[in-house]
Amino acid sequence: MQLVSLDDIRTAADRVRGQVLRTPLLPALWADADRPLWLKPENLQATGAFKLRGASNALAALDERTRGKGVVAYSSGNHAQAVARAAQLLGVPAHIVMADSTPQVKIDGTRRYGAEVVLVPVAERETTAHRLVDELGAVLVPPFDHPDIIAGQGTAGLEIAEDLPDVELVLVPVSGGGLASGIGTAVTALCPNATVIGVEPELAADTADGLRAGHIVEWPVEDRGRTIADGLRAQPSELTFAHLQTVLDGVVTVSDDEIGEAMRVLATRNRLVAEPSGAVPLAAYLHRSGELPRGRTVVVVSGGNVDRAMLADVLG
Repeated sequence: MQLVSLDDIRTAADRVRGQVLRTPLLPALWADADRPLWLKPENLQATGAFKLRGASNALAALDERTRGKGVVAYSSGNHAQAVARAAQLLGVPAHIVMADSTPQVKIDGTRRYGAEVVLVPVAERETTAHRLVDELGAVLVPPFDHPDIIAGQGTAGLEIAEDLPDVELVLVPVSGGGLASGIGTAVTALCPNATVIGVEPELAADTADGLRAGHIVEWPVEDRGRTIADGLRAQPSELTFAHLQTVLDGVVTVSDDEIGEAMRVLATRNRLVAEPSGAVPLAAYLHRSGELPRGRTVVVVSGGNVDRAMLADVLG
């Protein structure tokens, strides 16, 4: 299996330049002196999450004839809006299959970028997407299981290495594995002394189990669905798992209560709104210091699309 390379990520950076925000590294002045901390705020992307990087690269990599036939994606979260936005910027027709139980705010957000939203029962999303691909002759844009998606997400790691070349620890959330695969590939290539650690909710720790076992470990969807970190309920594919085995130095897990506290810290100390999934790496910094190397640390705040009621509840 061929893994994404640093050259692939650099090519992706050229493709997405001007389409995605080059997010800064924000210093957290309240952090421990022996663990200086910077935040990588991917919640500031136009669609509120890192997913715009991978979607933009995947669409830009298509040849003009293929792109003209349109794209299809299935998602009820950040990937839906990312594909819709990337398609809008390139003038590409987009059909996004979403569950009919999806909160209206996410449906409206996807439509706002000009995509045709198809609402179906949640169990029919994937089959409906494949049917549309066949009917339209369009291209399916997966949320993480594709080299172009991984390379696009890796552009965030390229920026970390450029902005803090002496970084010693990078904490990144893990779910389907596209973000951790891409960032890990870039950081390990450019900052060989850095440690890259994935972070998962305790209630969806399938990757931690898998890396210990040396193969993908399946968790029932009802188990993974218990965590408040709704963006981290997916499982790695064979492609992303192969990357994670290569580029991660380990995985730590955090509780839902710790995730909520990290959301509060981001909001009150750094004025950043993070969804639970985006706060997971900071939860590890705050509560798993004994399991982590000390030194210059970057925490990836992967997204900020949080339900208002949940945010109000977390902030108390």
